[in-house]
Amino acid sequence: MIFSRSSGLLLHITSLPSPYGIGDMGSSAFDFADFLHLAGQKYWQLLPLTPTKTFYGNSPYSSPSAFAGNSLLISPEKLAEEGYLQKADLRHTARFKTDKVLFDKVVEFKTVILEKAFLNFLKKKHSGKGFSSFCQENKAWLDDYALFTSLKDRFDNKSWIDWPNDLRDRKPAALKKANQELKEQVEKEKFLQFIFFQQWQELKTYCHQQNIQLIGDIPFYVNHDSADCWANVEYFKLDEEKKPVVVSGVPPDYFSETGQLWGTPVYDWDLLKEKQFGWWIDRIKQNLLLFDVVRLDHFRAFSAFWEVPADEDTAINGKWTKCPGHDFFKKIREIFPSMPFIAEDLGDIDKAVFRLRDKFKLPGMKILLFAFGEGMGNNQYIPHHHPHNSLVYTGTHDNNTVVGWYRNMDKDDRKRLASYTGHQRITYKNVHKIMQRMALSSVADLAILPVQDVLGLGEEAIMNRPGTSTDNWSWRLNPELLTEALAGQLKELNDIYGRLNT
Repeated sequence: MIFSRSSGLLLHITSLPSPYGIGDMGSSAFDFADFLHLAGQKYWQLLPLTPTKTFYGNSPYSSPSAFAGNSLLISPEKLAEEGYLQKADLRHTARFKTDKVLFDKVVEFKTVILEKAFLNFLKKKHSGKGFSSFCQENKAWLDDYALFTSLKDRFDNKSWIDWPNDLRDRKPAALKKANQELKEQVEKEKFLQFIFFQQWQELKTYCHQQNIQLIGDIPFYVNHDSADCWANVEYFKLDEEKKPVVVSGVPPDYFSETGQLWGTPVYDWDLLKEKQFGWWIDRIKQNLLLFDVVRLDHFRAFSAFWEVPADEDTAINGKWTKCPGHDFFKKIREIFPSMPFIAEDLGDIDKAVFRLRDKFKLPGMKILLFAFGEGMGNNQYIPHHHPHNSLVYTGTHDNNTVVGWYRNMDKDDRKRLASYTGHQRITYKNVHKIMQRMALSSVADLAILPVQDVLGLGEEAIMNRPGTSTDNWSWRLNPELLTEALAGQLKELNDIYGRLNT
C-alpha cells in the first residue's frame, strides 16, 4: 500500500475517558474523531480490539479469539440509547480511576450491566435489529467462540485441553449437548458480539464522515487456550493430547541472553498453504471489517519464525523455521489487491525479511527513539535514511514516551540528538516538540504520533513495558488536555510539513 503524505495519532480505545472505568465506543470516541478532524489528521491508529482477560495481563495481544470483539469496549450509554438499558442502570457507585484502567473493577461492573442488557434483549427479542442475520453471517467463527466462552465459564476458566475428552476433541454429540445445556449463555455471547460490531460500525462510519481512516493491528500468533486453536487444531503443531509440540518466541539478543519465550503454539504452515491459507484470509477479512488499514505485527515471522521445543524453560534452544511468506502474500494480493497492510518490521530482522516486505511494496516502520545510538549517521531509523513508503513514529505502544526516553538517555546519546537537530537547549520540557517536528518533517509518507508524545507526558503514561506482566495497558487520557488550541497547533504543523488532511 502506498500512502499519500499524511499523519495520524496512536491511541487505543481503552485509554479514552468515560464514566465506566475504561474507554469505550461511546461519546468520547466520537469526540476523539472530532479532535482528529480539527487537527488535520487522516489516521487513528489503535491496538487489537479482540477480547482481553485479566489472567493474560489484559493484553490485547493475548486473546481467547482472533475474530471476536472485546465486550469491555461496549458503551453503556449507547446501550441505553438503543433501549437495552434504562438510564437508571447507568448510575453506579464503582470507584474507578480517571488516569488508569482498573481491569478487575471494570470487568465486575461491565459483567453486571451487560447481563442486564442481555436480559432486556430476551424480553423484546423481536426488536433486536439484525441479530439473526449477524449470527448467520458470522457463523464460521461466532458459533465456536460463543460455545468456547460458555464452556470456559462452566469449567472455571480451565484450559480446553483439560476439559472432558469428548469436548476437548470436539465430538459432534458432545458439542450438540453442550450447546443445548448452555443455550442461554451461548446466546448471550452472540448478543454481546452483535452489539460490539454494531457499535463499532457506527463509530467507523462517523470517522469516515470526518475523513478519518482507522489503522488496526493483527498479532501474528494466537493463544493456545483460544477458540481459534480449539476449533482449528489441525493448523497448529500439537501432539495427540492437543498440547503444543513447539512454541513461539524470539532468540537471545542484546536485550536478553535467554531470548523471549512467548509460549503460543506455532502454525503448521505446510497445511495452511495446502488449504490456500483460508484461515488467515478469513482473519484478515474480519480485521478489514473493523479497520481501513491493518498493521501485521511481528512481520518477520512471515519470512522465518523462532520455534522452541515446548518443554524448554527459555528460548535459547530454538531454531529458525522458514515460513511460506511469499506464497502467502501472493495469495493475499489476489484477494486484497490494494494491499492495505503495514509491516511491523522491528526487532531481529535479516535481508530476507526486507526482501519479502519490499517484494509486496509493504510500508515498514521507522522509530525515532531507536535513531540516536552509536553509528547514528548510518542508522536505518535516522530521518535521512527514511524511504517514502514507510511510517515514521516517535515511538510505539511498546516504547517509553519521548519525555521518559530523554530522561533516561546517557550523555552521549543526548549529544548526538542535539547535534542532529541543531538544538543545544533540549530539555524534558521541549524534547517531545522537537521529536514531533522531526517525525512530521521526515520524507516517510505517513507520520504517526502517540498521543502521549503529543502531550509531552512522562513514564507514567507508558502503555506497555515488554517483558513485564503487571500494570500494563491501563493508561488513560485526561480529556482536558485535548484542547482546541492543541488541535490548532497540530493542524498548523501538518500544513507546514505537507501532511494536512483536507
